[in-house]
Amino acid sequence: MSQEMVLQIMQQIFYTTALLALPILGVTFLIGIGMSIFQAVTNIQEQTLVFIPKMIAVMVVLFFAMPWMFRTLAHLTVSFFDYMLAIARH
Repeated sequence: MSQEMVLQIMQQIFYTTALLALPILGVTFLIGIGMSIFQAVTNIQEQTLVFIPKMIAVMVVLFFAMPWMFRTLAHLTVSFFDYMLAIARH
């Protein structure tokens, strides 16, 4: 196994991880900013107020994004098996 192949595999792992985490992190970021603005405007300083909307938003995002996430992980797994076959042939 060459150094370039290891770097390519690691790059693909990091890219896929970031790609899969992006929808969840983006939604929680937007909900957090929105709730912070709401708390600043209404002068409500309750720290647990943000938790429930974020939890519901993450569940909704996971519900809709899970098929895409599974397809992406399946593609990554198939590419790893292809790498293993290429290594075994050499």
